[in-house]
Amino acid sequence: MGTQAAGPLVVGVDSSTQSTKALVVDAATGEVVARGQAPHVVGGGTGSGGPAGSGAGSGAGCGSRACGGTASGTGKESDPEQWWQALGEALRQCGDAARQAAAVSVGGQQHGLVTLDASGRPVRPALLWNDVRSAPQQRRLLAEFGGPRAWARRVGSVPLPAFTVTKWAWLRETEPAAADATAAVRLPHDYLTERLTGEAVTDRGDASGTGWWSPADEAYDEEILRHVGLDPKALPRVARPGEAAGTVRSGELPLPQGALVAAGTGDNMAAALGLGLCPGRPVLSLGTSGTVYAVSGRRPPGDPTGTVAGFADARGGWLPLACTLNCTLAVDRVAALLGLEREDVEPGGSVTMLPFLDGERTPDLPHASGLLHGLRHDTTRGQVLQAAYDGAVFTLLQALDRVVDEELPADVPLLLIGGGARGRAWRDTVRRLSGRPVVVPEAQELVALGAAAQAAGLLLGEDPAAVARRWGTARGAEYPAMPCDTAARERLAETLAAGGPLLGAGGE
Repeated sequence: MGTQAAGPLVVGVDSSTQSTKALVVDAATGEVVARGQAPHVVGGGTGSGGPAGSGAGSGAGCGSRACGGTASGTGKESDPEQWWQALGEALRQCGDAARQAAAVSVGGQQHGLVTLDASGRPVRPALLWNDVRSAPQQRRLLAEFGGPRAWARRVGSVPLPAFTVTKWAWLRETEPAAADATAAVRLPHDYLTERLTGEAVTDRGDASGTGWWSPADEAYDEEILRHVGLDPKALPRVARPGEAAGTVRSGELPLPQGALVAAGTGDNMAAALGLGLCPGRPVLSLGTSGTVYAVSGRRPPGDPTGTVAGFADARGGWLPLACTLNCTLAVDRVAALLGLEREDVEPGGSVTMLPFLDGERTPDLPHASGLLHGLRHDTTRGQVLQAAYDGAVFTLLQALDRVVDEELPADVPLLLIGGGARGRAWRDTVRRLSGRPVVVPEAQELVALGAAAQAAGLLLGEDPAAVARRWGTARGAEYPAMPCDTAARERLAETLAAGGPLLGAGGE
């Protein structure tokens, strides 16, 4: 540590698909006094089940890690033990600061299925959020419980193949011996919290992404659990907001024994804490794929279309969230095809593009491909690239309209996070198509910061979002509104409506 900390130190952890990050943060000021990071290996399981492969996979996907993707024959798996080893390495990189921490919290990738035997050891590699081999089981479960509307009413969301309940159904069907050997089922962040404390604890935010937790009752849905053959006793206790999971008992990590351990949460919920979100402050995350979310003080109705996931947040409220599959990666691919750099956009023209290169989640067009319309002799490459940006942002803004509780005042800024938020073309496109100002927070590691705010809130007896606001985590560069380009939005809406038969081509 450099300067003397003003307050007690806390540790925030982000255990993501491909790495674990740890931040040691001054609870009084929000200053990051130490950081560490260690990688994970993502393997590809076979289409019929079996152990994870030894090769590293990309693991890249929805910026929220909650979008589901499109089905394929290859799975995405990781050995949970490597998460624990990576956490230890990340903490060791933090040096003495980690050994002085008074509280710790773990934010983790949502939806993953961790199966443990009676001794607490993994039965098999964990199925990650972007393992979508359970698509057949997902379709069957939707039908068996009355369709999407009934599911949305029961668990707040229409489960996708990303969701834990579909993964468990897949395991029971394709690897019955592994399912029979399973004594405990955990989410990724639960696994690490339990290794720290010896206590089986989760939180309502991460539990709301399983497909077996009821937002109406704030409890597990035992009828769904019986249907998929999972004993409720195999699941962790759901801690109340502000409740500790326990204290550090493990002596394997460079953390002080007896330090408080918060319940932790899912990565999206932790990022919302990291920004100190209040209702009416929407977020657009511009990553490989795109995410829009906002906190809500009232429980949103379940969306029977499945566009909006009715997640709980980590504070007692709600975090309605929608995801698109095509964002920065798709636009970068278009730029490469055109032989342009990503900022080489040009205004003007009437060309329209729907860059659905990987199918699309919002709108629900899983078998779509990219669609280009309106080319003219005088259309330039830069205008085509701008059209790709427009198409990606248009779908995010359409999703935003479904996420927010009510119409937002025109002067409410959009918080832009993720890698795309650093790009001028992305910022300008969001401003032009939304007609709103945008703010790009300076803070980068929002999941780990949110976990640190949760740890600080537990330690200090405060609302963790209020802690993050005191730290000023949402401060950043402000960009004023631009006149809304309604003509471009209308062209995109018309192309999407008219292109339905083409966009649906290639379906099963």
